[in-house]
Amino acid sequence: MRSSKNVKRPRTIEPPKEVTIFCDGSSLGNGRAETRAAAVALLGFRGIWRSVGTYLGNATNQQAEITAAAVGLEALREPCHVHLFTDSRYVVETMSGRFRRKANHDWWQRLDKAASRHQVEWEWTRGHAGHLIQEAVDRAARRIATLGRVDEDVLRDAEEKVGTVESSATDAASLLK
Repeated sequence: MRSSKNVKRPRTIEPPKEVTIFCDGSSLGNGRAETRAAAVALLGFRGIWRSVGTYLGNATNQQAEITAAAVGLEALREPCHVHLFTDSRYVVETMSGRFRRKANHDWWQRLDKAASRHQVEWEWTRGHAGHLIQEAVDRAARRIATLGRVDEDVLRDAEEKVGTVESSATDAASLLK
């Protein structure tokens, strides 16, 4: 009789997980000497939302928007099918190949690298139009830029604004770094 430990089972390939990302960047004093910029992304998987963010210091609003998308994609631990929403037409049109890259080349390289592991659908959403999740990431990015540092309470507040479903928290946690 064969031991079950020696039996090789065929590997099944699972389809990529479906993740939604809403992201936004903020640059207070955009274009002035004392700019304070930040980028935040909210990642949703099976009703669970997690937030990530970074303080950029002296960066333009466009650079903060590019970074927000990159930060969200970089937070995923495995290749996923991502529906990414941003209020930046600059990001959507550039990543969709409709705008030519004339500036911010280092910032685009970071986003290209982050996106390369995933199947990304880029979608523009109107900013400041009352969309609950977009408003939460906008508010968090502005608060982090104002503080001059990432604050976990700010990120947690963004998650709470969106709400959570208690069902599969471990599944969501396994996707995020």
